[in-house]
Order: sequence, then C-alpha cells, then structure tokens
Amino acid sequence: MSTDTVVCEHCGHKNRVPAAAAGKPKCGHCHEPLPWIVDAGETDFAEVAERATMPVLVDLWAAWCGPCRQVSPALAQLARERAGKVKLVKVDVDKAPGLAQRFDVKAVPTLMVLRGGEVVARQPGAAPVNVLREWLDQALARPENIHRAKADQGR
Repeated sequence: MSTDTVVCEHCGHKNRVPAAAAGKPKCGHCHEPLPWIVDAGETDFAEVAERATMPVLVDLWAAWCGPCRQVSPALAQLARERAGKVKLVKVDVDKAPGLAQRFDVKAVPTLMVLRGGEVVARQPGAAPVNVLREWLDQALARPENIHRAKADQGR
C-alpha cells in the first residue's frame, strides 16, 4: 500500500500517511489531524475508500477534463479544512472504467460521499468551493440517519 508525505499545517512536521489505515491520520509531532488525500483505482478502491473508518469524498475525474482540473484545488482545500473528518479519494475514470460504470458516472467530475461503503450523497459536475463545502457538510451531517434507517428496514 502506498504512502504520501504530508506536512502538518500546524507545526510543519513531515508525516507519512498511508492510502489505507484504520482511524484518522494525525501529526506525529503535535497530534493535530492531517488532511487525507489519496488516489485509488479498481484494485484498491475497496480498501482505500469503501472500508475507510471515516466518511470519504470520492472525486471521479479525468485528466482531459477542464472542470475536473478546476475543481481539484477546491476539493484539496475542503480536505484540509475537514482534516480528521473526511478522506478525499481521487479516481481517474480513464484508468478505472469499471468504477465509473459501477457508479454510473455520466459526466466528470462526479463527486460522491461514502459512509461505511455506501453512497450517501452525489454531486455531478464542478461547483465553486462554497457550494461544495455546503454540499459536503450536509452530507457529513446526515449519514448516521441513513444507516439507522437501513438497519430499521431489515427488522
């Protein structure tokens, strides 16, 4: 499994953050939450995104897509702002066509929030960071109720 080096925005310490792990990444020096931004493909998507122990913002994008390149910095900003609360997983649909088909991606970028491996919110197309922030915050606020409703349906 791959790791990235992330510089803590609070103390400047360099930290290695794996693509998949239990828990939430924290700085080894000051213990503040670190942003978790990783790439995933068809072979590791389940481990990196679906089995994550925190909500996952999935960016289904393509290298040739102008709006994808425009929204990418906004998503990275949100991952930094919501460090410890959300994991950003970027999936290049040209390299992972099976995932694009599985999630019925009709246009890129397509954004999704996963909680416990389940899609709890979906946003097709690019949007300004303030719109994405509101969408993400609403999605993060409601997943627990969705899981409870699914559990209740099974009784």
